Amino acid sequence: MRAYRSEAVKAISLYGDMHRFIPVYAFWEGASVAEITVNHRKRASGKSKYNISRTYKVLLDLLTIKFLRDYSTRPSYIFGGIGLFLCFCASVLAAVSVAKKILFGIFIHKDPLMLFAVMFFLMGTFCILEGLLAEIIIRFYHESTHKPIYSVKERINF
Repeated sequence: MRAYRSEAVKAISLYGDMHRFIPVYAFWEGASVAEITVNHRKRASGKSKYNISRTYKVLLDLLTIKFLRDYSTRPSYIFGGIGLFLCFCASVLAAVSVAKKILFGIFIHKDPLMLFAVMFFLMGTFCILEGLLAEIIIRFYHESTHKPIYSVKERINF
C-alpha cells in the first residue's frame, strides 16, 4: 500500500488500465511516494487470473507511460529521430546499389537494394512529417486547454 498527497492525485487523469501506475503519475505531479508495510493474507479460495497475457499489456502500458513522459511535449524528437535514421539507411543502401552498378555493372533497376532505399527514404520522410504534425497537434492541445506544460512547486519573491 502507498500513501500520496491528495492534490497531486486529483490532478491525475486515469484511463484504461493505467491505475497500476498511480505512484508514477503522482511522483510526476510532485507528490512524495512512500511504501507502507501491510499484512497480506493467503488467498482463501479460487485461482489468480493474472497470467502471461496480462504481462504483455503491462509492458505496452509501460511503453505508453515512457512515451508520454519523455515525448508528450516534443513528439518530433522521436518521430524525427526515427525518420532521420531511416533516411540514413536509405542513403547507405542507395550508395551500395550505385557502387554495385559501378563495380559490377549491375543495373540499378534490377537491384532490390535501390527499391529498399526508396522505401526507407519515403518512410523516413513520412516519419519526419508525422513528427511535425504531432508538434502542431500538441501546441493546439496546450493552447486550447490552457493546461500548463510544467508545474511549479513554489514561487519565491513573486
